[in-house]
Amino acid sequence: MNPFYGGHSAHNNKVDRLRGRYLSVWPIFALTATLMVSVPALAQQMLPLTLAEAEDRALDQEPGQAAFFARADALEEQSVAVGQLPDPQLRMGLANFPLESGGFTTEGMTQGQLGIRQAFPPGKTRAVSTRQFQSLAAEMTENADARGRDVLTSVRNAWLETYYWNRAHAIVTESRPFFSDLVTVTRSLYAVGSKDQQDVLRAELELSRLDDRIIEINKQRARARAALSEWVGSASSRPIAEKLPAWQNVPPLEAMRADLVTHPALKAADARIDARRAGIDLAKERYKPGWALDLGYGYRDGTLPSGSPRSDFVSLSVTVDLPLFRKNRQDRRLAAALSERRAATESKDELLRRLGSQLDAEYARWHDLSRRVDLYERLILTQAKDQANAALAAYQSEASDFADVMRGFIDELNTRLDHIRLQTERAQSYAVLANLGGLPR
Repeated sequence: MNPFYGGHSAHNNKVDRLRGRYLSVWPIFALTATLMVSVPALAQQMLPLTLAEAEDRALDQEPGQAAFFARADALEEQSVAVGQLPDPQLRMGLANFPLESGGFTTEGMTQGQLGIRQAFPPGKTRAVSTRQFQSLAAEMTENADARGRDVLTSVRNAWLETYYWNRAHAIVTESRPFFSDLVTVTRSLYAVGSKDQQDVLRAELELSRLDDRIIEINKQRARARAALSEWVGSASSRPIAEKLPAWQNVPPLEAMRADLVTHPALKAADARIDARRAGIDLAKERYKPGWALDLGYGYRDGTLPSGSPRSDFVSLSVTVDLPLFRKNRQDRRLAAALSERRAATESKDELLRRLGSQLDAEYARWHDLSRRVDLYERLILTQAKDQANAALAAYQSEASDFADVMRGFIDELNTRLDHIRLQTERAQSYAVLANLGGLPR
């Protein structure tokens, strides 16, 4: 056998063995790499969404507030622009050129003219206009802050509503096996003749109603998550944290009423009034005349009879507006500005009354919900559970009928759901109070 050929075959066999090992190990490497990439992403998707994170996401992704800030920036730029003088005007021309005969040097008054004109607006209109636009910019900034508070209230309500329906689903789902066991037990007792068929039918009916309730809860869960997705995007698909925020106390009502005047919506109304007040000052300044300054240079060619060259001309003139016909211009503008200020003042008063009334109502609602939550936790939850257990014990000893058992456990289930709903509504009430009173996050 050719030794060269045999050595080449041995080399090929070795390569084939290495290739086989590589191909057998490669899927493991590929799977490991895939897991290294996908596991963190899956872990992030399974991480519970807390209320604090939902608030941060909502504020970071909220375009409405950014739009207000953009309008504020635009108005700040305009405040600078309106405070400047109008652009000067350049004038060029030919004056007194003879038409019958001759040329540029024929007549002594023939000139090539070059002039510049600068207009000056009446009174202090530029400074007042700057102040007006700055007030409008301040209004937009305050509106942005008010929008931020509204966004916090909305995302809190959406998160809390999702929290409630998740907890409701968990409570009803964990109760279903018990109701299913009741069906099994009543069927067994009916089969041996210990109980009536009515007990079986009642147990089956309540189990079916419980299944229908789960379907309705799932529908509400989907709606709540859809509402939450408006503020947090795809993060709404993550599990919701199972702990409510620790909002147990609110400041005294008088303190919150005093802080209400610092609400950004009211500060925006104040800025709007300042802008309207500047509009009145601007209308008054327009009663004053505007004026313009013209500076011109006239070039002449040719010579005088004495033989000396013709002199060039320099001219200076001032133009002044004559505000004589004020009835349908300046007077109307002033009347309109006064009406706009009055409207802005009335709007602020109306807003202050509405926010004050909302604060009083929400404060009372918060305390009512707090008292109810306390009553449930001290008495009602325990009483409902004891009543259900007592009904079951009485039924087992044939001291009561099956309807009392079902009524007792359904009441106990409803009581647990009512307790979660009251806790949720109290937290939602706090969110409204935080908006009105500027409570810290």
